[in-house]
Amino acid sequence: MKKIAIIGAGAAGLTAAIVLARKNIKVDIFEQNDKNAKKILVSGNGHCNITNKNIATSNYISENPQFIEYTLKQFGFHELEKFMNSIGLLLFSKNDGKTYPLSYEAKSVINAFEETLQNLNVTIHNAHRVESITKDETFTLTCKEESYEGYNGVIVATGLKAAPQLGGNDDGLKFAAAFGHTIIESYPSLVGLHLDSSVHESLSGVKINGEATIYIDRLKEKTVRGDILFTNYGFSGLAILDISQIASKALLNHQNVDISLNLMSNFNPQSLSAQISNLCKIVPQNSIYTVLSGIVPTKLALSVLKETNIQSSLKASDVNTKMVKGIVNKLQNWRFKVIDTHGYKHAEVCGGGVDTLEIDAKSFESKKLKGLYFIGEILDVIGERGGYNFQFAFASGFLCAQEIAKSK
Repeated sequence: MKKIAIIGAGAAGLTAAIVLARKNIKVDIFEQNDKNAKKILVSGNGHCNITNKNIATSNYISENPQFIEYTLKQFGFHELEKFMNSIGLLLFSKNDGKTYPLSYEAKSVINAFEETLQNLNVTIHNAHRVESITKDETFTLTCKEESYEGYNGVIVATGLKAAPQLGGNDDGLKFAAAFGHTIIESYPSLVGLHLDSSVHESLSGVKINGEATIYIDRLKEKTVRGDILFTNYGFSGLAILDISQIASKALLNHQNVDISLNLMSNFNPQSLSAQISNLCKIVPQNSIYTVLSGIVPTKLALSVLKETNIQSSLKASDVNTKMVKGIVNKLQNWRFKVIDTHGYKHAEVCGGGVDTLEIDAKSFESKKLKGLYFIGEILDVIGERGGYNFQFAFASGFLCAQEIAKSK
């Protein structure tokens, strides 16, 4: 009987294990944590955003974009839905395409995977961190002083360094490098951003739905709509997470990163100016601070006035056109210099990883060593927020296992 070891009991590894075991292949999973799939459990605020109905290669970043094309063509939304149904999970999609288990609970996803694996007699070695992989005729895995031998193949599904509190590390990259693989430097993504400013400290806790535009070396890269959350270190929120991939990679390359915030994106400059001017005429005896507080959160009103050098006690009747223009410009084009990310601990995923030019796009087998496979986040493929990273993890696990089962 063919015998395969899988390192990592996350989305990719668990999927591969089920597909292999269903083909009567002996599977052993090695997981460093005492419990499986910790990232699945916390994903989507505990609801588990499994995938997205609207999947395209444009939703991913990689040094080798062609690699992801084949994966998505072979295993897209409908193939994943069929697989999830086969382990007892029904899915539902929201209007934006984000797809969840019908139970809307991440725990049910883990339960379905674990019971399926148990019924297929897959062995899971929890609290077993693999320290080395060697190959003679077959593969041997070493965990502390224990060795596990006789594997025809090894699948590395360890992920990367995001969320070290959940087990994120670079073990898989060390295994890859030991066998001669090129490593594309990793970086945290879907993460908050640190600013070269102290303004955010006074705004900490303010959350607004608006637009964030990122500039790399002064050139506009992307504009994203969504909520923007000011924090004591900088800012976060869904709009910021969505552009953090671009920011993090640019910072890694020592490029200049700036972000412009439009905190009143439902207005154009002319209409917003007209609204503020009109309010000042309606309540001329009120302070400009009180007027602005009727439009934006009080903390934001104070900061905008401070940044535009307008006294908060100034009577609305004394506010002139130039002042209004300054306020509007700050609310709709507030520029910040980004100097860092909030780090791996707070990142949902990582960019970079094993260079996919050295991985077979069909089987996920190493081109450096026969029988060694890499799947999921450890590869240089990173998706946007919204279920895309899980889709790639499930897809790579399924397709890799399918090809192993076909091979002699």
